[in-house]
Amino acid sequence: MTSTKPKLEPVYTTDQTTLSPDPFNAEALRLPPSFEQTAGIKKLITTIQARKPHSQEWIRVHPDPEYRGDFATIFLKESREFYLLKPEIAEELLNELTAVTIYTAMTRNGVLFLWPVKRAGSDGRRADLWHTSAHEAASAAMKRLVRVRANMGLGAYEIDVSDNPTPENDPVWPDLSFSEMLRIAFLKTGCFVDNFDHPVIKTLRGL
Repeated sequence: MTSTKPKLEPVYTTDQTTLSPDPFNAEALRLPPSFEQTAGIKKLITTIQARKPHSQEWIRVHPDPEYRGDFATIFLKESREFYLLKPEIAEELLNELTAVTIYTAMTRNGVLFLWPVKRAGSDGRRADLWHTSAHEAASAAMKRLVRVRANMGLGAYEIDVSDNPTPENDPVWPDLSFSEMLRIAFLKTGCFVDNFDHPVIKTLRGL
């Protein structure tokens, strides 16, 4: 009687260990800048400040000319608020108003704001270095991330420019027109002056 021995399969061994991907890799977990758009999430913007950029924040400025313009404003130093004037009102307040270019800007963290910069030489005097350097900073911010810092000794703003490639830092601008942004920043906050009974006019006239 012939016995049948079971066939033995060869056994292979290896000293190499396969490592699993780290589930907490920061780059793998990071949301893409366009996540809210691709996920169907739309941020409702109800507050927009009119202000200068802070010295520690990196900003971009909207490059489309439709998102900037020249306007008449009143700046109250006590409250540090900008008031937007209707042109008919501005004609009667030439000694009080400040002509500015309002730029649409956004911080690196996605905070939208309007940046009023005094028009250089708009009051008939020699261009102020503070204002010309601010316009230069706004122009640079249309292409790259910048940080704007006041240098009191220089009498102008210093501009720090990010070395990061532009496409990686392009902001996702909200689906709002410039007019809608102005409405949120000024009309909604009571900072739009369209008549002579407005509180800011009475304040300037000591009433």
